[in-house]
Amino acid sequence: MVGGFVVFSLFFGIVLSDKVCTNSGVLSHTSRYELLYSKNETWEKQNLADLHLIPSDDHTWSSLIPRKMLREGDEISWNILYRKMKSSGGVRGIGDGFLKEVSLHDVRLHPDSIHGLAQQTNLKYLLMLDVDRLVWSFRKTAGLETPGEPYGGWEAPNVELRGHFVGHYLSATAQMWASTHNADLREKMSSVVSALSDCQRKLGTGYLSAFPSELFDRFEALKEVWAPYYTIHKILAGLLDQYTLAGNAQALNMTTWMVDYFYNRVQNVITKYTIERHWVSLNEETGGMNDVLYKLHIITGDQKHLLLAHLFDKPCFLGLLAMKADDISGFHSNTHIPIVVGSQLRYEITGDPLYKEIGTFFMDIVNSSHSYATGGTSVGEFWSDPKRLASTLETENEESCTTYNMLKVSRHLFRWTKEMAYADYYERALTNGVLGIQRGREPGVMIYMLPLRAGGSKARGYHGWGTKFDSFWCCYGTGIESFSKLGDSIYFEEEGKHPGLYIIQYISSTFDWRSGQVVLNQRVEPVVSWDQRLQVTVTISQERPNEGISSTLKLRIPLWTYSSGSKASLNGQELSLPAPGNFLSITKSWSPGDEISLDLPLRLRSEAIKDDRPEYASIQAFLYGPYVLAGLSSGDWDIRIEQNASLSDCITPVPTDYNSHLITLAQESENSVFVLTNSDQLIKTKKLPEPGTDDALRATFRLILKNSERRTSPAAKDVIGEKVMLEPFDFPGTFLLHHGDGESLQVSDSSTVGTQSSVFRLVTGLDGMDGTVSLESESEKGCFVHSELGNGSGGSVKLKCSSGSSDSGFQRATSFTLQDGLSKYHPISFVAKGVRRNFLLAPLLSLRDESYTVYFNTSM
Repeated sequence: MVGGFVVFSLFFGIVLSDKVCTNSGVLSHTSRYELLYSKNETWEKQNLADLHLIPSDDHTWSSLIPRKMLREGDEISWNILYRKMKSSGGVRGIGDGFLKEVSLHDVRLHPDSIHGLAQQTNLKYLLMLDVDRLVWSFRKTAGLETPGEPYGGWEAPNVELRGHFVGHYLSATAQMWASTHNADLREKMSSVVSALSDCQRKLGTGYLSAFPSELFDRFEALKEVWAPYYTIHKILAGLLDQYTLAGNAQALNMTTWMVDYFYNRVQNVITKYTIERHWVSLNEETGGMNDVLYKLHIITGDQKHLLLAHLFDKPCFLGLLAMKADDISGFHSNTHIPIVVGSQLRYEITGDPLYKEIGTFFMDIVNSSHSYATGGTSVGEFWSDPKRLASTLETENEESCTTYNMLKVSRHLFRWTKEMAYADYYERALTNGVLGIQRGREPGVMIYMLPLRAGGSKARGYHGWGTKFDSFWCCYGTGIESFSKLGDSIYFEEEGKHPGLYIIQYISSTFDWRSGQVVLNQRVEPVVSWDQRLQVTVTISQERPNEGISSTLKLRIPLWTYSSGSKASLNGQELSLPAPGNFLSITKSWSPGDEISLDLPLRLRSEAIKDDRPEYASIQAFLYGPYVLAGLSSGDWDIRIEQNASLSDCITPVPTDYNSHLITLAQESENSVFVLTNSDQLIKTKKLPEPGTDDALRATFRLILKNSERRTSPAAKDVIGEKVMLEPFDFPGTFLLHHGDGESLQVSDSSTVGTQSSVFRLVTGLDGMDGTVSLESESEKGCFVHSELGNGSGGSVKLKCSSGSSDSGFQRATSFTLQDGLSKYHPISFVAKGVRRNFLLAPLLSLRDESYTVYFNTSM
């Protein structure tokens, strides 16, 4: 009887009682981890006291409404709100009028593209992980033998969130297998499903988790516990992906058995207490339980699955959005974004327009008030005050999980509306908020947060770079999923008698368009700074009989490009292009060899931080097409923009041949290699650093030939006898210089000290060894750059003059090998004019450990 009454209340808007919508019960994952394993009892008690609120009176909901929405004397009750949230009663056909997702099985990324390389790096990591170690805690909970050793980090046996990553792994491997059909991966993911099935059968109730069901007892009693439904959502979603993408029927059976178990648990809570008690429990993070249950309902048609999905819609949070209130400040971002994603699926299933409005309004306020130039959102995992982002720039910005989920929100909205803004958002967030969370091509090394403070570094946030086997943060889980489904939002189909295909992302890939009866090959030329355009070619081939049907290709003309200079052609014939923010539509019966070319101008542009306080109006980010540029420097973050000057006047491209000018000067001492390094404007020697680090930047110099037209080369034989200057890689416009015999070498603008102090002649190494060089001062003949290693640990670098005698120590200390630079200019690199010195701009996605900033002060 209770179950039937719950159905009635959910579908017809009757509310049994009220509850407080709070964020107090949701600590950040970082704080939760510290709390559960902290020995600071005072701190623990202070935090535990705020984890849950008790049910309240009718006026509580009104107190949560932003005051600007209420006139004095107004009363808004839960009943009124819930009537606004009720279903329209009709059930639409699934996907009617929406663009259709294309199958990952039909999209293949080009392996040499930045997206293809990211995908392959992730594939290596997925194959690297061991099945026995992944399922260790599941087997322990089920009372089965546990071969091997458990993984560490958030998957360790004493961590309450254990098992969440395994759920992500199931989703990621299903998506990656669909994207690559890698046979080894299919075997591995099937083994994980089989092992989990053994655990579920051993328990015998349908329950399946890496932790015991006692955690749900605590959840239902409103006691301290770390988000057990969050983990269950990941496992359910992973099993469902194994079914839908990999055809594993066993995984679907496991899913429905699990859901039966949790349906009964939720109904028992409602029977024993009230539905209000269940609503209160949702103040704990439950992930995307509503989303995965709506997906399951689409597959099974079981009304029980639909009901349970409704029970995980957090009505108090969705209610704020339904009332068009930008009142999300202080809420834990990644607790609530998945709830919105689930509500979007509710709209697709039921056709209730309220849930379309909720998703649309939510995206609008996040984009307009709470997101950074990267497309990311949150600080320390929470939303801050709207349009106050200048005060939030720190090391703990933009949790990767939030970007992963915001991409889902925008993807739904684009499928519904075909609006360009959502496609542009997807590109921006994917490019700047996802691609850069991997550490180069190192499998299994990712970040949690994206630091945005001036002088930030991915390596030096609270978490820094994770490790392959001892991190497994929430953002590791969403990370392996993100890099497994990079092909899922490039193409969208429009069904009908004459099918259409939207191409909304320019990513080098091949797509087997079955309904259009053609195969498309999209080739995107790498973007560079010195040739400011995006070049895309789409070539048509047919690998199956074509019945002569006509179809339409719709190619996105991004909002960031410009009409002037844009070009498009079909088989060499010029096409008329629409204005940016529209789609180029071409309808024809396609033939093998048909080719569409796009040539879209790229320009630098600035974008103010979302902060409406006048004192922060000069804080700007700089973008080049979809790429957010970050400045490499240390302490100087002001860009000089002259009045009435264009950005191209103060930010100039790095020429294509500059990488061939980059060198590192090295010496060997006591079986170690040392390099000359710019250390706070003093030249010192340090041990050879790792690539991608700040020290690698500082050990790289551009070798400039003085008064010579010939291009330089790092090969010593090509530059012997030449006058040269050394420009630090990350401080353009400054040079290595000296102040005379015995004085330390420094880095400074040569115009302040006289140009001869920064000019050296590159001569054959004084030590007589093959391949070494020495640097002789042009103004102080017989004086050379001289290193003082000092006990083999690095040391100062000075100008020292030769006594004329044969001093082997002097000869060794003034001889260096001329190596390729430890860092390279990214193809999208610029030099910006700063107030005190110029600095290098490069795409944020390309940076690893370097000190950078995304936002600059442009007020001089």
